[in-house]
Amino acid sequence: MKLRWFIFGALFVCAIAAIGLAVPMSRARGWSALERPTLAERWISRRMRSAALPGDAKSLSNPMDASPQVLAEARAHWADHCASCHSNDGSGDTLMGKHMYPPAPDMRQSGTQQMTDGELFYIIQNGIRLTGMPAWGASGNAGHDAEDSWKLVHFIRHLPQLTFEEKQEMEKLNPKGPEDRKEEEEEEKFLKGEENEPQPQTHHHH
Repeated sequence: MKLRWFIFGALFVCAIAAIGLAVPMSRARGWSALERPTLAERWISRRMRSAALPGDAKSLSNPMDASPQVLAEARAHWADHCASCHSNDGSGDTLMGKHMYPPAPDMRQSGTQQMTDGELFYIIQNGIRLTGMPAWGASGNAGHDAEDSWKLVHFIRHLPQLTFEEKQEMEKLNPKGPEDRKEEEEEEKFLKGEENEPQPQTHHHH
């Protein structure tokens, strides 16, 4: 416990020092989230994330089997709930993900893949403060249960091996806006040949 408080204290001092250096610069440029996080911000962010995880979270093991059924359910859940920020393939290459501060990480890379299952589970359930990552373990309609989170951990492990066919399947499950739904309806009508059907003639009686 004392070590954790020491780490938090050291990180706090580093954060204050970084802010002290950044304030004079901000007077000229502002604090726009359009800019990329500085090296110091990225370093502090990673250390704060690591220090914020409970000691026992790292050792938690996934109680779910990585069966095809579990991966299919997690893939569908990801496409519907997570892809808007993280993309279907976990790259973070989405409008929302790229404009967060810090941007959503590429979860296929070592920064995520080297974390333990317990750490990934804890982050999904509890979120990360001062980032765009919410706590999905919250009760009510906005959250989901622990079993769903453990399934997502398996899917995160699968991201580097995601196939083209799986991505295509996920695109059908992504949330659709009004324009997307209208485009899909028009495509469906075209494929059914409805657009080529002759329109009924209107007769005027004199």
